Amino acid sequence: VGGSGGTADAVPPLPWPATEFPPLPKIAEEAPEPRIRLGNLLFYDPILSVDRVTACATCHSEFWGMSDALPLAVGNGAGSLAGPGREGPNTLRRNSPALFNLAFRDSLFWDGRSESLEAQAITPLLAEDELNLAPEVAVAELMGIPEYVDLFAEAFPDDPEVTVANLASALAAFQRTMVSDRSLYDAYAAGQEATLNEELVEGMFLFAEMGCNECHSPPLFESETFANRNVPEVEGIIDQGRAEVTGRAEDIGKFRAPTLRNIFESEPYFHNGSVKRLEDAIRHELDQGGISFDEEDVRLIELFIRKGLRDDSRSADRPKRVPSGLPTPLDGPIFPGR
Repeated sequence: VGGSGGTADAVPPLPWPATEFPPLPKIAEEAPEPRIRLGNLLFYDPILSVDRVTACATCHSEFWGMSDALPLAVGNGAGSLAGPGREGPNTLRRNSPALFNLAFRDSLFWDGRSESLEAQAITPLLAEDELNLAPEVAVAELMGIPEYVDLFAEAFPDDPEVTVANLASALAAFQRTMVSDRSLYDAYAAGQEATLNEELVEGMFLFAEMGCNECHSPPLFESETFANRNVPEVEGIIDQGRAEVTGRAEDIGKFRAPTLRNIFESEPYFHNGSVKRLEDAIRHELDQGGISFDEEDVRLIELFIRKGLRDDSRSADRPKRVPSGLPTPLDGPIFPGR
């Protein structure tokens, strides 16, 4: 027994039942290190795009909370610049979702259309407005690089070939390592009460009082819920959301409830990036719920989300080089002070 601020084994006050962070699924626990390392290199290598300058990391960068700080993602044909200022002919309909805690998801993408990380990992490769590289071309490109041939053999000793399935498996293994479970909130919930100051605790209780946790449920602060939140529409974009997967009229305009962990890093917000600031997203959600609130409520909830749920200690590590020899997407360092 010990620690500052009281006994270390005391259960601190929580506005919801104490719930332990879920254990990693078996497929993540058992992923061999060479497979994860291969996935890391593939994630940053523009060799997997038709223009040889776009990579997975273009839209999912560690500099922007594993997103891209754009309202709508911009795919191939936009040059090497990533992040704010990126423009090109292939603007997508949706905001780039952050990649934290994908290992625990039952469905992926804003509309939940993919049921596995392996399937999700290949989707951007095939999309004409994203990486736009046919599977057989991707395999041929990788097989033409001896270092990749060796890396695939090391990562898949029982099936050492460069295949689309192994490519997807490596990317998925890498993405499953991006776990966020070391925030101030996590330490507090584990008994280290002093890690959340008075304002953060007040913000947490307001978060629950306003019903935010019904869709953004702890400890992941997300859910498999799909809802229509009546966010502002973007001119020229038609997006029926979950209905495009289910075919049900009642699912029109519904999108998943994303994680709030590290969300301050990945502005703007909602599926179409139509809300710039976190405070405005909170106001919108409270208005949608018909909840009475004042600006101090918004400030405290924003503070809890921004500081209490921040943990990017295991975001992606950018390799110093990739086997193709191509440069990784240009972002982050060109914005001083970020």
